[in-house]
Amino acid sequence: MIKLLFRSLFRFLAYLLSFFQIKNKKIRELVYIIVFQLCLVFTFLTLLTLILRVIDESFGFVLTKNTKQVSEVFGETTDPNSLTKTQLINVMKDNMRRGTVRTLDTEKPLAQRTEENLLDLINEFVLEERVIKTWSLYESIFTLHSIRRIHESTPHSQLKFRNWINLTFLINKQSSFPEFTGIRSALLGSVFIVCIALAFSLPLGVASAVYLEEYATKNRLNSIIQTNIYNLTGIPSILYGILGLAIFVRLLLPLTQGRTILSAGLTLGLLCLPIIIINSQEAIKAVPNSLRNSSYGVGATKWQTVWHHVLPGSYERILTGVILAISRAIGETAPLVVVGAATFITTDPTGLFSKFTALPIQIYQWTARPQESYHHVAAAAIIILLFLIISLNSTAIILRKRVSQRKIEQ
Repeated sequence: MIKLLFRSLFRFLAYLLSFFQIKNKKIRELVYIIVFQLCLVFTFLTLLTLILRVIDESFGFVLTKNTKQVSEVFGETTDPNSLTKTQLINVMKDNMRRGTVRTLDTEKPLAQRTEENLLDLINEFVLEERVIKTWSLYESIFTLHSIRRIHESTPHSQLKFRNWINLTFLINKQSSFPEFTGIRSALLGSVFIVCIALAFSLPLGVASAVYLEEYATKNRLNSIIQTNIYNLTGIPSILYGILGLAIFVRLLLPLTQGRTILSAGLTLGLLCLPIIIINSQEAIKAVPNSLRNSSYGVGATKWQTVWHHVLPGSYERILTGVILAISRAIGETAPLVVVGAATFITTDPTGLFSKFTALPIQIYQWTARPQESYHHVAAAAIIILLFLIISLNSTAIILRKRVSQRKIEQ
């Protein structure tokens, strides 16, 4: 798609050049530079608009209302923040169902929780704090007077400025109420999936690259294999999901136990595999032949040369390609939907055969809901996902700079 876009752009530019009969090379170069700069500015503005839009949805005023009043639960003269941990636990036991208290105590003993966490549980299960209306950051700044009028006209309501990106959002599990939901299960699911994909694709990809560069002869079969590897990097990711559904979910059902986190990790491993192979091949090509010849000159075998000289000399470039592959895999949604990721799950993954969800799936599920509160939650999750992807890509850039600096020093 990108190649087609640039090809169309070049054809349009060539048409303009032929129309105006620009034969001067300097003028022609100037036109090319202007076009590329305009494309760069447009891309930057589009990305900036996306980021500002997400940030705008992640902060703002929230109007909440409790189903039960504070005085009914704590008493008229009691300040909830002044209660001790034991008193908060007694309030929970007196006002909550025994099964709910038992479930919360099983997840983490109530005596080991902080006062802040206990107050959050009381707000969720006892006071039943619910969001009535939300505003974005832009609306919170420029329509503050109308927001306050709405708050004053709504009895027994509380107006708060809320940061949807907070520690509670990171450590809470998914909930039916947007004000108490979190991304803990989705974040752990993404980490599990990426680790499985990396364990599957890294050794296989590097081994394939070593064979193609160091051992494979130049014939038609290897040429076809190399061409297909390049083509696999450009096919839609949902096709990998269909392949994973056919192989890892259905064909290898006794091994993977169906729609589990293992199936998802192996599917994304297939998606990462061609990227790792190509980057590893380029890294191995960058190793100078003089290093190989020096190794052969002292009597080393082919494998000893590869293991002790070629791979150590290219591992940083290989690591860069691996990080780029992971940064793509962590943001994929379509393959996980096909393989069977859950859209609502309240349990953390505990092993390879656990049911799972992932951060992109969670964002997709929240954006599809009609409530405005879920849109703010989805925006907060998008920022966290963007932070993870930018961090991975930044790590790859730093590794590239280190490689170039070492070459200059040598």
